[in-house]
Amino acid sequence: MSKVHDALTDQLGQILADTYALAVKTHAAHWNVSGPQFFFLHEAFGAQYAALFEAADELAERLRALGDKAPAGIKALAKATGLEDTGSSEALKLVKDLYADHVTLAKTLSGAVGLAQDDHDEATADLLIGRIADHEKTAWMLKATLG
Repeated sequence: MSKVHDALTDQLGQILADTYALAVKTHAAHWNVSGPQFFFLHEAFGAQYAALFEAADELAERLRALGDKAPAGIKALAKATGLEDTGSSEALKLVKDLYADHVTLAKTLSGAVGLAQDDHDEATADLLIGRIADHEKTAWMLKATLG
């Protein structure tokens, strides 16, 4: 394998860990949100964490298709992620934190698209571009919630 391919699979492992961490963080927000927007945010966070768990599965399967292993176990995923826990149940704090995480992931994914294209891996580039669109849409919705 090439250095570009290795860099790509390393980046995919990081993205998978961050995606999984964001899914868990969003799931916790779904459980713990409080405040006047509870019903709306409880439903929104539910849809978001379900989509993130599905995305994590797609990323892990892509890693396997590329001949690498997906990070396994909660400790390995927690060690690999750069995302921080919120520790809050206040609605607007949760929205702000999740917004920032979606923006961060979209930026990380953008860099990985370049690696995939350098590796002539259009399937991975396509997957990553789709993930960027999903994160940007969710970020927009969360930002709109903040007003």
